[in-house]
Amino acid sequence: MPPVDREDESASETVLAGSLATQTLLKRNYLFRGLTEVALQRLAALATRRTYAKGAVIFSQGDPGDALYGVASGRIRISATAARGREVFLNIMEPGDTFGEIAVMDGLPRTAGARATERSTLIIISRSDFLQLLAAEPPLAIHLLKLLCERLRWTSELVEESAFLGGPARLAKRLLILASLHGRATGIGQLELRISQAELARFLGLTRQVVNHHLSEWRRRGWVDLGRSQIVIRNAEALRRAINDVEES
Repeated sequence: MPPVDREDESASETVLAGSLATQTLLKRNYLFRGLTEVALQRLAALATRRTYAKGAVIFSQGDPGDALYGVASGRIRISATAARGREVFLNIMEPGDTFGEIAVMDGLPRTAGARATERSTLIIISRSDFLQLLAAEPPLAIHLLKLLCERLRWTSELVEESAFLGGPARLAKRLLILASLHGRATGIGQLELRISQAELARFLGLTRQVVNHHLSEWRRRGWVDLGRSQIVIRNAEALRRAINDVEES
């Protein structure tokens, strides 16, 4: 098991889960959807649950890929360390999401790190147990291939954004994507995203000052509202036009 931050006694705790609760969570997870009840029961018996405090490290980039993780509650941020120690945020995992599958499959070190952004409970399945089940359950292999393709498309999109879009268009596109995945509707045509400007800057590899400059201009135009660690999209269509104008030019 990867080391866990222990800033105080409540930094993490191991929770023994009843098989029914774990089995229900596994059944709702895309990766395990479609497995037989027998396979789900077997998997639930092998899985453990652990609760991490806000800010706790699940694993670091370069750690051994010794387990697969599913989010039962909370939010997990996936990030990579770039040149000169600069951290770039890659994704946010929420209940029902699975992560850590790449290193589990190839047995190589973790390609990114994972940290809890709030108190989170994870389902953990060891690599050896997962590979044994994978060999016996063809539907699981198909779902895993689809999940890996989804990760590849996500990564390719990030590369394309960096290569072809300028700062404002990249910011608008990433803001819309994050809001569609993790936002909360707060009114007709409005989406609230719980994210700070500093976190958003790390998703884009930009400085906070650049992000603040563009967001402030969009607030002046009535496209967004800004709050403490939150951004409300008021005019998504205007943000889409900002992206399309660049892509079509």
